[in-house]
Amino acid sequence: MKNIFEYILFLSCSKFFQLLGLNLSRRFSFLIAVLFYYIIPIRKKTVLENLHNAFPDYDEKKLKSIAFGSYKSFAIALAEILYIPAMSKEDIKKQVDCSNVELIREKYEENNGVILLSAHFGNWEFMATSLAAQLNIPISVVIKPQRNPYVTNWMNKARTKWNNEIVPLGISIRQTYQTIKDKKIVAMVADQRGPEESIKINFFERNLTVLTGPAALSLKTGAPILYGISVRQDDYSYKSVMTEISNENLPESNEEKIKELSQRHMAYLEGYIRKYPEQWLWMHKRWKH
Repeated sequence: MKNIFEYILFLSCSKFFQLLGLNLSRRFSFLIAVLFYYIIPIRKKTVLENLHNAFPDYDEKKLKSIAFGSYKSFAIALAEILYIPAMSKEDIKKQVDCSNVELIREKYEENNGVILLSAHFGNWEFMATSLAAQLNIPISVVIKPQRNPYVTNWMNKARTKWNNEIVPLGISIRQTYQTIKDKKIVAMVADQRGPEESIKINFFERNLTVLTGPAALSLKTGAPILYGISVRQDDYSYKSVMTEISNENLPESNEEKIKELSQRHMAYLEGYIRKYPEQWLWMHKRWKH
Protein backbone atom coordinates (compact mmCIF):
# COMPACT_ATOMS: atom_id res chain seq x y z
CA MET A 1 0.00 0.00 0.00
CA LYS A 2 2.87 2.34 0.82
CA ASN A 3 4.38 1.79 -2.64
CA ILE A 4 1.06 2.59 -4.33
CA PHE A 5 0.62 5.78 -2.29
CA GLU A 6 4.17 6.90 -3.09
CA TYR A 7 3.63 6.16 -6.78
CA ILE A 8 0.42 8.19 -6.88
CA LEU A 9 2.28 11.11 -5.29
CA PHE A 10 5.13 10.62 -7.78
CA LEU A 11 2.72 10.65 -10.74
CA SER A 12 0.94 13.70 -9.37
CA CYS A 13 4.24 15.59 -9.19
CA SER A 14 5.04 14.57 -12.75
CA LYS A 15 1.67 15.82 -14.00
CA PHE A 16 2.09 19.04 -12.03
CA PHE A 17 5.48 19.76 -13.61
CA GLN A 18 4.15 18.93 -17.05
CA LEU A 19 1.39 21.49 -16.53
CA LEU A 20 3.87 24.09 -15.30
CA GLY A 21 6.21 23.63 -18.25
CA LEU A 22 9.93 22.93 -18.07
CA ASN A 23 11.15 26.45 -17.29
CA LEU A 24 8.68 27.08 -14.47
CA SER A 25 9.29 23.59 -13.09
CA ARG A 26 12.99 24.35 -12.80
CA ARG A 27 12.26 27.54 -10.89
CA PHE A 28 9.71 25.83 -8.66
CA SER A 29 12.37 23.28 -7.67
CA PHE A 30 13.86 25.94 -5.37
CA LEU A 31 10.92 25.36 -3.03
CA ILE A 32 11.59 21.62 -3.06
CA ALA A 33 15.18 22.31 -2.02
CA VAL A 34 14.03 24.57 0.83
CA LEU A 35 11.58 21.90 2.00
CA PHE A 36 14.10 19.05 2.15
CA TYR A 37 17.05 21.10 3.40
CA TYR A 38 15.43 23.32 6.02
CA ILE A 39 11.95 22.02 6.88
CA ILE A 40 12.12 18.22 6.48
CA PRO A 41 15.89 17.60 6.28
CA ILE A 42 16.75 14.49 4.31
CA ARG A 43 20.34 13.22 4.66
CA LYS A 44 21.50 16.71 5.59
CA LYS A 45 23.89 15.33 8.21
CA THR A 46 25.45 13.00 5.61
CA VAL A 47 25.81 15.83 3.08
CA LEU A 48 27.61 18.09 5.55
CA GLU A 49 29.81 15.23 6.77
CA ASN A 50 30.85 14.44 3.18
CA LEU A 51 31.59 18.09 2.52
CA HIS A 52 33.70 18.39 5.68
CA ASN A 53 35.71 15.37 4.50
CA ALA A 54 36.14 16.70 0.96
CA PHE A 55 36.87 20.32 1.84
CA PRO A 56 38.43 20.42 5.33
CA ASP A 57 39.76 23.95 4.75
CA TYR A 58 36.37 25.49 3.98
CA ASP A 59 34.54 27.36 6.73
CA GLU A 60 31.07 26.32 7.91
CA LYS A 61 29.29 29.06 5.97
CA LYS A 62 30.81 27.98 2.67
CA LEU A 63 30.11 24.30 3.33
CA LYS A 64 26.46 25.04 4.11
CA SER A 65 26.18 27.14 0.96
CA ILE A 66 27.49 24.22 -1.12
CA ALA A 67 25.17 21.84 0.73
CA PHE A 68 22.05 23.88 -0.04
CA GLY A 69 23.29 24.31 -3.62
CA SER A 70 23.47 20.54 -3.99
CA TYR A 71 19.85 20.23 -2.81
CA LYS A 72 18.82 22.83 -5.39
CA SER A 73 20.74 20.96 -8.09
CA PHE A 74 19.08 17.66 -7.23
CA ALA A 75 15.64 19.30 -7.08
CA ILE A 76 16.16 20.77 -10.56
CA ALA A 77 17.22 17.38 -11.92
CA LEU A 78 14.19 15.74 -10.29
CA ALA A 79 11.81 18.29 -11.83
CA GLU A 80 13.42 17.75 -15.23
CA ILE A 81 13.16 13.97 -14.96
CA LEU A 82 9.49 14.18 -13.97
CA TYR A 83 8.90 16.38 -17.02
CA ILE A 84 10.34 13.83 -19.49
CA PRO A 85 6.94 12.33 -20.54
CA ALA A 86 6.00 15.71 -22.02
CA MET A 87 9.20 15.99 -24.07
CA SER A 88 9.72 15.15 -27.72
CA LYS A 89 12.87 13.71 -29.23
CA GLU A 90 13.85 17.15 -30.46
CA ASP A 91 13.31 18.56 -26.97
CA ILE A 92 15.61 16.05 -25.30
CA LYS A 93 18.28 16.41 -27.99
CA LYS A 94 18.56 20.12 -27.18
CA GLN A 95 19.04 19.62 -23.45
CA VAL A 96 22.71 18.54 -23.55
CA ASP A 97 25.29 20.25 -25.72
CA CYS A 98 28.11 17.73 -26.02
CA SER A 99 30.82 19.47 -28.01
CA ASN A 100 32.39 16.24 -29.28
CA VAL A 101 29.48 13.81 -29.27
CA GLU A 102 30.79 12.28 -32.49
CA LEU A 103 33.69 10.79 -30.50
CA ILE A 104 31.18 8.24 -29.19
CA ARG A 105 30.19 7.31 -32.73
CA GLU A 106 33.84 7.05 -33.79
CA LYS A 107 34.65 4.68 -30.94
CA TYR A 108 31.45 2.73 -31.57
CA GLU A 109 32.38 2.21 -35.21
CA GLU A 110 35.74 0.73 -34.16
CA ASN A 111 33.71 -2.35 -33.08
CA ASN A 112 35.29 -2.83 -29.67
CA GLY A 113 32.25 -1.75 -27.70
CA VAL A 114 32.17 1.46 -25.67
CA ILE A 115 31.85 2.14 -21.94
CA LEU A 116 30.23 5.52 -21.27
CA LEU A 117 30.84 6.70 -17.73
CA SER A 118 29.07 9.52 -15.96
CA ALA A 119 28.32 10.54 -12.39
CA HIS A 120 25.47 11.76 -10.20
CA PHE A 121 26.27 15.24 -11.43
CA GLY A 122 24.05 17.88 -13.04
CA ASN A 123 21.38 15.71 -14.64
CA TRP A 124 22.82 12.28 -15.42
CA GLU A 125 19.45 10.99 -16.69
CA PHE A 126 19.24 13.77 -19.29
CA MET A 127 22.81 12.93 -20.29
CA ALA A 128 22.02 9.34 -21.25
CA THR A 129 18.70 10.06 -22.96
CA SER A 130 19.92 13.10 -24.86
CA LEU A 131 23.07 11.44 -26.22
CA ALA A 132 21.13 8.41 -27.41
CA ALA A 133 18.65 10.68 -29.20
CA GLN A 134 21.43 12.75 -30.76
CA LEU A 135 23.40 9.74 -31.98
CA ASN A 136 20.34 7.63 -32.84
CA ILE A 137 22.28 4.67 -31.41
CA PRO A 138 20.84 2.46 -28.63
CA ILE A 139 22.70 2.74 -25.33
CA SER A 140 22.41 0.03 -22.67
CA VAL A 141 22.06 1.88 -19.37
CA VAL A 142 22.99 0.05 -16.17
CA ILE A 143 20.53 1.09 -13.47
CA LYS A 144 19.90 0.32 -9.83
CA PRO A 145 16.18 -0.36 -9.33
CA GLN A 146 14.36 1.96 -6.94
CA ARG A 147 12.90 0.57 -3.71
CA ASN A 148 9.43 1.23 -5.15
CA PRO A 149 8.87 -1.06 -8.18
CA TYR A 150 6.19 1.21 -9.62
CA VAL A 151 8.61 4.15 -9.65
CA THR A 152 11.29 1.91 -11.19
CA ASN A 153 8.95 0.95 -14.03
CA TRP A 154 8.06 4.63 -14.61
CA MET A 155 11.74 5.61 -14.65
CA ASN A 156 12.65 2.81 -17.04
CA LYS A 157 9.88 3.85 -19.43
CA ALA A 158 11.27 7.39 -19.40
CA ARG A 159 14.84 6.15 -19.86
CA THR A 160 13.93 4.00 -22.88
CA LYS A 161 11.77 6.60 -24.64
CA TRP A 162 14.58 7.38 -27.09
CA ASN A 163 16.58 4.28 -28.14
CA ASN A 164 18.03 3.30 -24.76
CA GLU A 165 17.83 -0.16 -23.20
CA ILE A 166 17.91 -1.05 -19.49
CA VAL A 167 20.33 -3.37 -17.74
CA PRO A 168 19.24 -3.99 -14.10
CA LEU A 169 22.12 -3.82 -11.64
CA GLY A 170 21.50 -7.31 -10.27
CA ILE A 171 22.54 -8.94 -13.55
CA SER A 172 24.71 -6.11 -14.80
CA ILE A 173 28.15 -7.75 -14.86
CA ARG A 174 27.14 -10.73 -16.97
CA GLN A 175 24.79 -8.82 -19.28
CA THR A 176 27.06 -5.78 -19.50
CA TYR A 177 30.02 -7.96 -20.45
CA GLN A 178 27.96 -9.62 -23.19
CA THR A 179 26.67 -6.26 -24.43
CA ILE A 180 30.22 -4.96 -24.79
CA LYS A 181 31.31 -8.20 -26.47
CA ASP A 182 28.46 -7.60 -28.92
CA LYS A 183 30.20 -4.29 -29.78
CA LYS A 184 27.49 -2.11 -28.29
CA ILE A 185 27.52 0.91 -25.97
CA VAL A 186 27.06 0.55 -22.22
CA ALA A 187 26.45 3.56 -19.96
CA MET A 188 26.80 3.60 -16.19
CA VAL A 189 27.42 5.90 -13.26
CA ALA A 190 30.30 4.68 -11.13
CA ASP A 191 30.79 7.33 -8.47
CA GLN A 192 29.15 5.37 -5.64
CA ARG A 193 31.20 3.99 -2.76
CA GLY A 194 32.31 0.42 -3.37
CA PRO A 195 31.88 -2.50 -0.94
CA GLU A 196 34.20 -2.80 2.04
CA GLU A 197 36.35 -5.47 0.39
CA SER A 198 36.79 -3.46 -2.82
CA ILE A 199 39.94 -1.76 -4.06
CA LYS A 200 40.73 1.56 -2.41
CA ILE A 201 41.79 4.63 -4.37
CA ASN A 202 42.56 8.23 -3.44
CA PHE A 203 39.58 10.59 -3.63
CA PHE A 204 39.80 14.08 -2.16
CA GLU A 205 43.01 12.97 -0.43
CA ARG A 206 41.18 10.20 1.41
CA ASN A 207 40.96 6.46 0.84
CA LEU A 208 37.73 5.48 -0.90
CA THR A 209 36.49 2.03 -1.85
CA VAL A 210 35.57 2.12 -5.51
CA LEU A 211 33.32 0.20 -7.91
CA THR A 212 35.78 -1.65 -10.13
CA GLY A 213 33.32 -2.77 -12.80
CA PRO A 214 34.12 -0.14 -15.47
CA ALA A 215 37.90 -0.64 -15.24
CA ALA A 216 37.66 -4.44 -15.12
CA LEU A 217 35.28 -4.56 -18.10
CA SER A 218 37.45 -2.19 -20.12
CA LEU A 219 40.59 -4.24 -19.48
CA LYS A 220 38.86 -7.55 -20.21
CA THR A 221 37.12 -6.48 -23.43
CA GLY A 222 39.35 -3.74 -24.80
CA ALA A 223 36.43 -1.31 -24.83
CA PRO A 224 37.47 2.32 -24.27
CA ILE A 225 36.11 4.31 -21.34
CA LEU A 226 34.60 7.65 -22.35
CA TYR A 227 33.70 9.94 -19.47
CA GLY A 228 31.02 12.60 -19.87
CA ILE A 229 29.69 14.92 -17.17
CA SER A 230 26.69 17.19 -17.66
CA VAL A 231 27.41 20.64 -16.25
CA ARG A 232 24.36 22.82 -15.71
CA GLN A 233 24.60 26.34 -17.10
CA ASP A 234 22.96 29.52 -15.81
CA ASP A 235 20.13 29.09 -18.35
CA TYR A 236 19.52 25.49 -17.13
CA SER A 237 20.97 23.93 -20.26
CA TYR A 238 23.77 21.38 -19.96
CA LYS A 239 27.22 21.25 -21.52
CA SER A 240 29.48 18.24 -21.68
CA VAL A 241 32.72 17.03 -23.20
CA MET A 242 33.49 13.36 -23.78
CA THR A 243 36.97 12.45 -22.56
CA GLU A 244 38.67 9.11 -23.08
CA ILE A 245 40.27 7.78 -19.91
CA SER A 246 43.78 6.69 -20.85
CA ASN A 247 44.70 3.02 -20.43
CA GLU A 248 48.32 3.56 -21.35
CA ASN A 249 51.30 2.86 -19.06
CA LEU A 250 49.33 0.69 -16.65
CA PRO A 251 51.05 -1.55 -14.04
CA GLU A 252 51.82 -5.21 -14.73
CA SER A 253 49.38 -7.07 -12.47
CA ASN A 254 45.69 -7.13 -13.34
CA GLU A 255 44.63 -5.93 -9.89
CA GLU A 256 46.98 -2.97 -10.07
CA LYS A 257 45.74 -2.19 -13.57
CA ILE A 258 42.15 -2.09 -12.31
CA LYS A 259 43.18 0.09 -9.39
CA GLU A 260 45.09 2.55 -11.58
CA LEU A 261 42.37 2.81 -14.23
CA SER A 262 39.77 3.32 -11.49
CA GLN A 263 41.99 5.99 -9.94
CA ARG A 264 42.20 7.79 -13.27
CA HIS A 265 38.47 8.02 -13.90
CA MET A 266 37.75 9.00 -10.28
CA ALA A 267 40.45 11.70 -10.44
CA TYR A 268 38.76 13.03 -13.58
CA LEU A 269 35.47 13.25 -11.70
CA GLU A 270 37.13 14.90 -8.71
CA GLY A 271 38.35 17.70 -10.93
CA TYR A 272 34.79 18.51 -11.95
CA ILE A 273 33.47 18.27 -8.39
CA ARG A 274 36.10 20.72 -7.14
CA LYS A 275 35.05 23.14 -9.89
CA TYR A 276 31.27 22.70 -9.48
CA PRO A 277 30.73 21.18 -6.00
CA GLU A 278 27.03 22.12 -5.85
CA GLN A 279 26.23 19.96 -8.86
CA TRP A 280 27.37 16.63 -7.40
CA LEU A 281 25.03 14.48 -5.33
CA TRP A 282 26.49 14.48 -1.80
CA MET A 283 23.60 12.60 -0.20
CA HIS A 284 25.23 9.14 -0.17
CA LYS A 285 27.76 8.36 2.55
CA ARG A 286 31.01 8.47 0.57
CA TRP A 287 33.68 7.62 3.12
CA LYS A 288 32.41 4.76 5.25
CA HIS A 289 35.07 2.04 5.22
